[in-house]
Amino acid sequence: MSNRLYIVVPCYKEEAVLPETSRRLGEKLEALKKQGKIDTDSRILFVNDGSKDQTWPLIAQYHKEAPDTFSGVNLSRNRGHQNALLAGLSIAAAKADMVISMDADLQDDINAVDAMIDEYHNGYDIVYGVRSKRETDTFFKRFTAEGFYKIMQHLGVDIVFNHADYRLMSRRALEGLMQFSEVNLFLRGIVPQIGYPSTTVTYARAERFAGESKYPLKKMIAFAADGVTSFSVKPIRLVFFAGIIVFLCSLIMFGYAIVTKIAGKSTSGWSSLMASIWMLGGIQLLGLGIVGEYIGKIYNETKRRPRFIIEQVLDTNNAEQEK
Repeated sequence: MSNRLYIVVPCYKEEAVLPETSRRLGEKLEALKKQGKIDTDSRILFVNDGSKDQTWPLIAQYHKEAPDTFSGVNLSRNRGHQNALLAGLSIAAAKADMVISMDADLQDDINAVDAMIDEYHNGYDIVYGVRSKRETDTFFKRFTAEGFYKIMQHLGVDIVFNHADYRLMSRRALEGLMQFSEVNLFLRGIVPQIGYPSTTVTYARAERFAGESKYPLKKMIAFAADGVTSFSVKPIRLVFFAGIIVFLCSLIMFGYAIVTKIAGKSTSGWSSLMASIWMLGGIQLLGLGIVGEYIGKIYNETKRRPRFIIEQVLDTNNAEQEK
């Protein structure tokens, strides 16, 4: 049985952390090779997501110095974390028996790789890295992140709680992933749809080693919106039910207005009128915004533009491994 492993690491402006990341991952890869857990032609595959700093020159340098350890993929422009990750997975799918994806910031415990590989040998096609605690996150980040997972689960989305993109996937799981063709990528929701045997490995999340987070609040909100609208139509149903409730309330108020008119007690109420206008206007705008999100998704999907364009690949392994 072949055990060729590829560790796929998407990178965007990671010149500050790449030297340490490459050192730690290189040591881990060599240790796994010596233990016989993986084949000697396993690789670390860095994916440069259109960085304008020294990220790609560093990746090219690592490949030149140690071609049997480091490989690289350079995208033609910045396409976002999910697309960069998918680009690396698409390259690795034709080369590896198992692939582990992780971020470059060293917040994911690389020692969990051993347990992931053990679970792969136990017959699991997908092994999710799940954070056992988030003590290094701020209260706001922890509260919003955990709230997001709970909301997603409440909306009926099949998602692993406290799992980001640190996971192992077998070759057949990757082949299943490549059959999903949507442009609006939310891999945390797509991967569970594959359906092969899966399990979890827990680890403690560390602080970012160097550099700045590539997910400020604005991107976090956009990412959450993509996740919700890509996998659930419940928000639109909520707008529909809200419309029904408002309509019923209007009927009640209409009846009340008739009764007060007949009783001769009708008076013009400025406050109640303004409150009603603001409430109805807010509901309408909210509904239009939610529907607009879904229409925007449809618009992007119908154009069928490529999710990424690869400019260069640095890898000494053959495109297709021999079986």
